[in-house]
Amino acid sequence: MKVIILLGDGMSDIAYSELGNRSPLQAASTPNMDFMARNGQVGLARTVPDGLPPGSDVANLSVFGYDPRDCYTGRSPLEAISMGVELGPDDVAFRMNLVTLRQASTSVFMEDFSAGHITTAEGRLLVQALQEKLGSSEFEFHPGVSYRHLMVWRGGRDGMLLTPPHDISGRPILEYLPSGDGSERLNEIMNHAQMVLHDHPVNKQREQEGKPQANSVWLWGHGKTPRVASYGEKFGLTGAVISAVDLIKGIGLCAGLDVINVEGATGFIDTNYLGKAKAALAALEDHDFVYVHVEAPDEAAHAGRMDYKLQAIEDFDRQVVGTVLEGIGTFGEYAILCTPDHPTPVNIMTHTADPVPFIIYRGGEGKGNGATAYDEEQARSTGLAVEGHRLMEMLLEK
Repeated sequence: MKVIILLGDGMSDIAYSELGNRSPLQAASTPNMDFMARNGQVGLARTVPDGLPPGSDVANLSVFGYDPRDCYTGRSPLEAISMGVELGPDDVAFRMNLVTLRQASTSVFMEDFSAGHITTAEGRLLVQALQEKLGSSEFEFHPGVSYRHLMVWRGGRDGMLLTPPHDISGRPILEYLPSGDGSERLNEIMNHAQMVLHDHPVNKQREQEGKPQANSVWLWGHGKTPRVASYGEKFGLTGAVISAVDLIKGIGLCAGLDVINVEGATGFIDTNYLGKAKAALAALEDHDFVYVHVEAPDEAAHAGRMDYKLQAIEDFDRQVVGTVLEGIGTFGEYAILCTPDHPTPVNIMTHTADPVPFIIYRGGEGKGNGATAYDEEQARSTGLAVEGHRLMEMLLEK
């Protein structure tokens, strides 16, 4: 049996008056997901256990089939693995966003947690400058994708309280700066980074083009390397992962999966949806399992753009889900899980821990459990509710 997970990051949401008291999933045109919902098993999955942060790290670990309560150590160690950065047992990794801060009156605000979705090429030049000016045997700066980068503190501390920058869009940053044991070192790094970035040619060029400048870094998502069982050990499967973001690739590598890079995969609404779907079908030729992650709905919600979120959901349905449905039948027996990892409501521009609607579809018609479409309300109406890390077990049931 071939198994595939199609994950639209942050697709789930709440109802809005401007959408006729509907959620984005209800308002968007999603004929392919609706078809699977009518002919599959639909329900709600709690992907964020109580007491853990509602991040993509925790939620995707759940969807991959791991209980985060047993293995979660932080976001950045997973990203470090994807980037090929080795961590010793006492080393701490940090997600380092390139961000745009804005001075207004006596306060400094988080203007843009992505520095205007800065390009990967621009971000690389800025992070290289940080490594040149601030790097040492203790602190290392590693370039990633777009605004998403990595800092490693060799022999560092991991007991600080840190806040994701997308949680504080438009807010003063003072009360959200790193706090706790070791935080003074992080604040020092962030302050010094502003001086390095201020006069960098990349920012001067972006200023001339009227684009947000990456005038600071923001450190968060820290932790040490986790330990998880491989998919071969846990499920007896070979597999691959397809994503634009290092976090998901890192989970895949921890799980012993192959990482498939798709040209034009950006992590935003301009991503290569069709390329991901075609790569997934190709991967199923010699793998049992493929995990396809699409970041675009989440990024749209973080930006507060309802139009972008609706577009991302519709593109995901048409180009990813539709393409997979059209091609997967050639493999014979198969199972598809379609789900978000967590909700990202547009009105608050960050994640919540609410359960997410999922579909498990095994082909054919007339095998549904009462849902007439794919959305939060229909999922709730079926009465099926599960823990997120049990989804993979359900998917493998015959």
